[in-house]
Amino acid sequence: MNILCIQFIYISTKLDSLIAKMPINNKILQPFGYLHGGATMVFAESVGSCLSFINRNKKKNELVFNIEISVNHIQSIKKGILFAKAKIIHKGKSLHLIKIDIYNEKKNISFCKMTNIVICK
Repeated sequence: MNILCIQFIYISTKLDSLIAKMPINNKILQPFGYLHGGATMVFAESVGSCLSFINRNKKKNELVFNIEISVNHIQSIKKGILFAKAKIIHKGKSLHLIKIDIYNEKKNISFCKMTNIVICK
């Protein structure tokens, strides 16, 4: 997350949503100069996993691992700041379903969904 310069900027009082931002720089562009889809996926997975981690059962010393992620890239982008808003859609004892919207100040860039497994350490 440090390599991508991801910063968390908001967490809801219910702990069911989280927003982070990430600058677009030359390190995460594909050869044609556009944001690399893999960087978008890493951003989404980082934010979604953190949201699950915040919502784990701390008394049980649980860990969170992503077991599935799907990303639909809607728009291309070359520069600026991306935002990721993660929201828990389903919070079960062992599975969390997370929806992540990736956007900038003007448009939606990607729509993501991920499933995280929550297990005892």
